[in-house]
Amino acid sequence: MVSDWWMVSFRPNAASGEILVKERKMNSEKLKGAGVLLHISSLPSKYGIGTLGDEAYRFADFLAEAGQKYWQVLPLNPTGFGDSPYQSSSAYAGNPYFIDLDYLIADDLLTCGECEAADLDGVLDYEKQFNNRYSLLKKAYARFDVLNADYINFCAENSCWLDNYALFSCIKEKNGNTSLSEWGAEDKFYEAAIKRYGKSPAETGFWKFLQYFFYKQLNSLRSYLNTKGIKLIGDIPIYVSYDSADVWAEPRFFELDGDLRPKFVAGVPPDYFSPSGQLWGNPLYDWQKMRENNYEWWLRRIEFNLKIFDIARIDHFRGFSEYYSVPFGAKDAAEGFWRKADGFELFAELEKSLPNAAIIAEDLGVIDDTVKELLAFTGFPGIKVLQFEFEGGEDFFKCPANTVVYTGTHDNDTAFGWHSKLDKTIKARVAVAAGKKLIKTPASELIKLAFSTPADTVIIPMQDYLSLGSDARMNTPATLGGGNWKFRLPPDYDKRGLAGRMRKLMEN
Repeated sequence: MVSDWWMVSFRPNAASGEILVKERKMNSEKLKGAGVLLHISSLPSKYGIGTLGDEAYRFADFLAEAGQKYWQVLPLNPTGFGDSPYQSSSAYAGNPYFIDLDYLIADDLLTCGECEAADLDGVLDYEKQFNNRYSLLKKAYARFDVLNADYINFCAENSCWLDNYALFSCIKEKNGNTSLSEWGAEDKFYEAAIKRYGKSPAETGFWKFLQYFFYKQLNSLRSYLNTKGIKLIGDIPIYVSYDSADVWAEPRFFELDGDLRPKFVAGVPPDYFSPSGQLWGNPLYDWQKMRENNYEWWLRRIEFNLKIFDIARIDHFRGFSEYYSVPFGAKDAAEGFWRKADGFELFAELEKSLPNAAIIAEDLGVIDDTVKELLAFTGFPGIKVLQFEFEGGEDFFKCPANTVVYTGTHDNDTAFGWHSKLDKTIKARVAVAAGKKLIKTPASELIKLAFSTPADTVIIPMQDYLSLGSDARMNTPATLGGGNWKFRLPPDYDKRGLAGRMRKLMEN
């Protein structure tokens, strides 16, 4: 019999009542909760990319030894444009690259020789992963018993998103993996595609098989983490990719024209990362249609993520107050303008459906009073990033207790790299706060600073605990290619007493 973890209810609780806005604290204990930011892709692996296999369990053991309570990952969805986990073909599907091949070998679905012949080892090469891993996984599917009861139940219980994702993936493959915008009308328009192929043709089985094993492995890892007293923090990108099953199957919730082309796209205005802003290109939500449907699209998405993670971080939270809208076809984000969103109404409905939802609000960017009011209304903890606070001249040490503090996020340079590039004025300001040891061990001293704030929770990128330089940076916003999304943890990360040092940094 399949366990409850497969179950995803897409109908919000209809219970009504007054919305009680209260502080939600991720950690109610007296000691601060500590965590580490490391994406699954960054784990060591002999197959070129981190997986949900043995190395993930070794990392869990390491976190427990280091006294950590949280493991935060980036979105676990399939990567899309620019290899970014924030540009995915589905808001629900898991990344097949994270399925551990050795576990498939143990299930007699692959052989060691086949995995070795796939030539996946070495630096993280997303093109190689795409070209070689899927053919390997198709061999595993050919040997899989599709009458497996757990698999059948998983497909039935997740059909609301799984059928559309699997069919979208099949059609995309038939179209040479080109973007949705390039498909013919018989495939581009959902109802026409359903008439042509049916809701769940046999060819969709492979894509469902991938999701079955992804979520089976993810659930097992999360359960193991929980036995160690560690909670898994997931990441919900505020937007979905245009080239996604979500847009294809439910276009009414997006600002699209009659040919399914975006009218406006997402981005952010000129900021710390880019003088011309960031042109993300995601289609924008039609908030009127969302409102008419009682925000069901968002409620089921958040509910799903809180089924598979212990805590969910919502990326770009300010977009629920106001969002930046750029005309489709604009050369850069500087041509955009701000528009109002329905955040207060949405989160009021969420409170009815999922009271005390375990959510972190990533409230970075252009933050005005309305965003602050929305954050207070939800009670979600916001975040503070040490690098931004020093460069912005704010008082980092007056943050509320209901805050998650980071030395940096996946979009920042490492602490060591950031400090090495500071101008004299800011470096002097940091030195006053951090003390004399900053010159010799900048990353460690900056971590101590993060722990010295009033925040309940501090999460540190693993690169900072290892004192790695800028070449270990995970992503540089407004850029494509290069080293983005490719950081890999050295296999010997747990040597030389690092877990003990992490405990000491947390306690000082």
